Amino acid sequence: AVSLPFAVGQCGNQVGCRFWDLALREHAAVNKKGIYDEALSSFFRNVDTRSGDNGPDIYEGKICSLKARALLIDMEEGVVNEILQGPLRDVFDSKQLITDVSGSGNNWAVGHKIYGCQYRENIVEKLRKTAEHCDCLQCFFIIHSMGGGTGSGLGTFVLNLLEEEFPEVYRFVTSVYPSGEDDVITSPYNSVLAMKELNEHADCVLPIENESLFEIVNKIHQLINSGKLGTTVKQNSLVTSSAGTAKTLQEKPFDAMNNIVANLLLNLTSSARFEGSLNMDLNEISMNLVPFPRLHYLVSSLTPLYTLADVNVPSRRLDQMFSDAFSRDHQLIRADPKRSLYLACALLVRGNVQVSDLRRNIERLKPSLHFVSWNQEGWKTGLCSVPPVGHSHSLLALANNTCVKPTFIELKDRFMKLYKKKAHLHHYLQIDGMDQSCFSEAISSLSDLIEEYNELDATKGGPRIDPSRLKIAV
Repeated sequence: AVSLPFAVGQCGNQVGCRFWDLALREHAAVNKKGIYDEALSSFFRNVDTRSGDNGPDIYEGKICSLKARALLIDMEEGVVNEILQGPLRDVFDSKQLITDVSGSGNNWAVGHKIYGCQYRENIVEKLRKTAEHCDCLQCFFIIHSMGGGTGSGLGTFVLNLLEEEFPEVYRFVTSVYPSGEDDVITSPYNSVLAMKELNEHADCVLPIENESLFEIVNKIHQLINSGKLGTTVKQNSLVTSSAGTAKTLQEKPFDAMNNIVANLLLNLTSSARFEGSLNMDLNEISMNLVPFPRLHYLVSSLTPLYTLADVNVPSRRLDQMFSDAFSRDHQLIRADPKRSLYLACALLVRGNVQVSDLRRNIERLKPSLHFVSWNQEGWKTGLCSVPPVGHSHSLLALANNTCVKPTFIELKDRFMKLYKKKAHLHHYLQIDGMDQSCFSEAISSLSDLIEEYNELDATKGGPRIDPSRLKIAV
């Protein structure tokens, strides 16, 4: 089974770069003999480079040249050029890249309408060629941000294209949402226009908030500066500068923030890459966690968090790790799932953990969590035997929970502040194919989504009603 990632825009490609780097490190730690195995084949092709750039794939034996199964798309070439000049340059070739020079000017309409039309054929051609190398294509990953023009506009254009070209393949989207203090003034417009597309065309969306990531990295800084971690911070790690001293917080620690998202994807795909007693296919997540097609936004939490910023703290005790996953501090959006309503929950555990440990912790936590009346047993579990590098175990929890609602309400409020004044609207309306109805439809789609969560929240705390059985005439 194979997943095919698409990194779109600056943020998407920076996260993608961290993901590929960490994935290679993880496989190198496990695959000591340098043999091309099934685990590697899920995300990498083994290419014989002796017969030119586009040599045949080698399915057995030694690793020759690994090529990531991925497409990198950005309408500014800065980040992609950095990747091509960095340590990962050999993992990608020109057939996997689509770049332009001018960027999308923080305008969803430029990314979606102009670049979408302009690059459609090119994207479809590269998509088909990359898909041809996959023996069993299971799902597409899109990594993008919501605030800029390329990530939001072209990212959702690619999402629609995937649905047209491969309707039967699941579409997973990792979306980074801007904070209220975002320096892109039009980010509420871009995010709400993109939300409409995510509502209609994605199978699963993992929303991640910049603010939440920043708070997590801040906490790590405070721990380092307080001396509580002592000498456990690795020199030259992502949270320290080359001098080994903690970075000042004036500069936003994007590397450490991107690392957190990359680790989320690493844990999410671990079952597809490694053996485990309870392997979980990615399409099973959508099947088990999305009871209504539009309510496909899953809140993710990770533990341990500190490893993600290269801080050597001992692994949390197993039971503590499960408790962490349901606490506010470990959510990748600012939310408290315990106080809201669960539709379903998935636990993806890595390392030396038994099924009995899983069951015991679910039973222990269950009384403190509110599940919808018709899905009291709404748990999906996965066990992957290979832990993250340097740790004995880790846990990724994915919750379909109404606690995403405040994120959407805040986004709607920020959109309305601009829209009521018609501020910056002309930049969008001058693009061919854009008119005011695009905005009214987008805000209406978001309002409907919020209302669906409101209706579910209204049932919280009501009596548990077992659904009536079908009466079968004998």
